Amino acid sequence: MSDKPIFLKMKKNEKHRERLQDKTRLLYRINIIASACCLAFAILCWQLMDITRVIPQVLASFALLNGLNLALHQVHRSLTVTYNIASIMALAGSVVVVLFSGGINSPFIFILALIVFAGYVTTRAYGQVYLAINLLIVAIIFSQNFGDSVLGENVVPEDSRNLFAFLSILLSVYLLGGVFGRNLLSAHHRLYRTKGEMEQRMREKEMLLKEVHHRVKNNLQTVSSLLRMQSRSIEDPATLSLIRSSQNRVVAMAMVHEMLYMREDLSKIEYRSYVQELGEYLIRSIKGPQNKINLHIDIPQIELGIDTAIPLGLLINEAVTNALKYGFKEQDEGQISIVLEREDKTEYILRIGDNGVGFPESVSHKTSKSLGLKLIHNLSRQLKGSVIRDVSKKGTNYIIRFREVTHAPFHTIA
Repeated sequence: MSDKPIFLKMKKNEKHRERLQDKTRLLYRINIIASACCLAFAILCWQLMDITRVIPQVLASFALLNGLNLALHQVHRSLTVTYNIASIMALAGSVVVVLFSGGINSPFIFILALIVFAGYVTTRAYGQVYLAINLLIVAIIFSQNFGDSVLGENVVPEDSRNLFAFLSILLSVYLLGGVFGRNLLSAHHRLYRTKGEMEQRMREKEMLLKEVHHRVKNNLQTVSSLLRMQSRSIEDPATLSLIRSSQNRVVAMAMVHEMLYMREDLSKIEYRSYVQELGEYLIRSIKGPQNKINLHIDIPQIELGIDTAIPLGLLINEAVTNALKYGFKEQDEGQISIVLEREDKTEYILRIGDNGVGFPESVSHKTSKSLGLKLIHNLSRQLKGSVIRDVSKKGTNYIIRFREVTHAPFHTIA
């Protein structure tokens, strides 16, 4: 199982849910307060400032329609749709109020800046769009004779204009600082706190994974030691060979967990160093320290996940073991070659072989009783690959095409 990508995906999904919940709460809170303020402003215009035309109707309509917009969000669940409907209604309503309250001299024009600010809060792209639209609208309003616009008339009575200006500016400042600013700061603090908590959990999970890999490596080494101890009391050469082969397979898996434990990245291992260490161990184990086997490794800087590294390591273990036991059976000299190439992002070619005595072409994993041959083919199938024997070269040589495995389910190589 590929550990770190799963945890990173969990972290990403959890952060996305938290961010979505914060945006939803923020959207509802701001829109509810804005609607309430517009409704209260409409009542004040009507009752206190004797403004009976256009402006109170527009403000009240925005409040009611925005409430309906929030109710519809419960149906479609799209924040983008809800935000854009609210912004378009606010933009249209603000332009109408500005046109009918003095044009470019209207104090209500500051509300347009709030719409741009709300756009940047959502995404940079929305902010740029609404900024361009509002700049164009302001330019058009400015071009209309500076005072009473030809697109509308000032319906605010002369003796109420100062109060209208005061309340308009008060509304702008309150929405910007008291609503947008306060709620954005609160959401920022929640996100920052959540980020810190998630980073702490990730560190704890990484420490736990390191401990798991360490314990798995120790347990596999214990199994290897038990097999070694058991082999000391076995005199039958065939049985002894089986025990030692099993021991080498356990060691091949233990090396993967050891390398994962030693790395910062708990999901992948640097494969060249792994193959080098595994090959040298097998040569010492089977041929002894005083041997003349040359190990040629040509592997670039490739990192593989545990779901690929272990079956590929077992496959290399079987090929190298067969070469050492049968290819160089009567000699301590020879060469084993391991070449790994990347074809594309997920596909690889492994060329592995020796210059030993080889075996007849008629012998295959289907006709032979050799467990090593069967494992090579079964492991390549587990890696979603294929095995071709290269008979053009001396000895036993394989060309294995395989793909990197991610999130592999439980499987068997039998």
